[in-house]
Amino acid sequence: MATLLFFFLENMALIIALLYLALKAKELLFPNLTESKFLYLLSVVFISFLTFSVMYNPYFYMGMRLDLREVPLYFISYIAGWKVGLLSAIFPAYFRYSFEGPTVVLGILQSIVLPVVIGSLFHNQKSSNKFFNLLNLKKMMAGFLIFEMLKSVWMFLFTPATISIIIAMFFFAGVAVLAMGLITNGESRQLLLRTELEYYSNQDPMTQLPNIRFFKKTLAPLIVQQIPLAIVMMDVDYFKIYNDTHGHQKGDAVLRSLGQLMKDNTRSKDHVARYGGEEFIFCITDPQDQREALMLAEIVRKQIELYPFVGEELQPAGKLTVSMGVSVSIGDKSLDELIGEADSAMYESKHNGRNCVTAHSEINARELVKS
Repeated sequence: MATLLFFFLENMALIIALLYLALKAKELLFPNLTESKFLYLLSVVFISFLTFSVMYNPYFYMGMRLDLREVPLYFISYIAGWKVGLLSAIFPAYFRYSFEGPTVVLGILQSIVLPVVIGSLFHNQKSSNKFFNLLNLKKMMAGFLIFEMLKSVWMFLFTPATISIIIAMFFFAGVAVLAMGLITNGESRQLLLRTELEYYSNQDPMTQLPNIRFFKKTLAPLIVQQIPLAIVMMDVDYFKIYNDTHGHQKGDAVLRSLGQLMKDNTRSKDHVARYGGEEFIFCITDPQDQREALMLAEIVRKQIELYPFVGEELQPAGKLTVSMGVSVSIGDKSLDELIGEADSAMYESKHNGRNCVTAHSEINARELVKS
C-alpha cells in the first residue's frame, strides 16, 4: 500500500511541476494576455504530453494500469471546454489502447472520456478569456467530486480495484486538481496585477488618456523611423476662472470631456495624451503636409468650441475654448524639439486672442519679416 501511495504522490508532483513550467512559458510567450489559436494548440500539445507522462510508467494491479491521467484532462476541459479537452484526449486514448489488456476499454472510458465530459459540463462558456481569467475553484472542485464519485463507483463495480486503491486515487487526484487550480490562479493574479500596474503607470487616472511618458514611449519608434509627424499642444482657455467659478469637480469633468472629444475627433492612427494640468497633446501621424495637420487640429478645436460644457456661459468669451499650437516634422527633429515648438506656437495662440490654432512655422516667418 505504501508503494501505491508514493506512486500517486510522484504522479501528483509530476503534474504540478510540469504545469508550473507551462504557466511560466505561457507568461513569456503571451505577455499581452491575449488568446490565440496558437495558445489553444500549445495547450492541446502540453496536456497530451502531460497525460502521456503520467501514463508512461503506471502502477500495475491485476491487469489494470493505474495513474492520475484524469487530472490534466479534467482540468483542461474545465478551463477550455470540450473541443480542447477532446483533442487533448486523442493521444492518451491511443496510447492506452496500444497496450490492450482486460481493462483497456474501461480505462479509456473511466479516466480519459469521463473527465473530459464532466469537465466540459462544468466549463464556463461565457468566459471571454479562458486561459487568463481566475478560476472558480469551488465550481471546479464540485465538478471533479462528481467525476470521482462516478468513476469510483464504476471502478468498484466493474474492475478488480480495491476500496483502498479507489480511495487513494480519489484523494491524490483531488489534491492534484486543487493544486493545479491554486497554482494557475496564483500565476493569473500576478499577470493581471502586473498588467493593471502597467496600465495605471501609463494612463492619466482622471481622463483615462495615456500620460506624457507613455506618449513619448509610443512615438519613439516613429521618430527613429523618421515618419512625418505633427505635434499639437492644447491648453484650455481661462481654465482657472472655470475652476474658481464652478469648483474642481466640475473642472475635472471638463478635462474628462475634453479627453473624450479629442479621442472622438482624431484618427485611429493618431495619438492623444494628457500633458498635465489643463494641457493636452496629440500627434497627427503621417500628415501630407502642414496644411493637413492644421486642418485636423482645427477640427478638434471646433468640436470643443461647439460642445455644450456646463456653466461655460460664465467664461470670458461666453464659451469654453482651447488654444492650440502645431509643429510639423518630416523626420528631421527630435520629439522634444517638436513638443517645444508646439508649446511655443500654443502660447502664440494665447497672445493672438485664444481659441485658435497656430503653426510654429508662422512664428518663424514673422520673426524673419521683423529681422
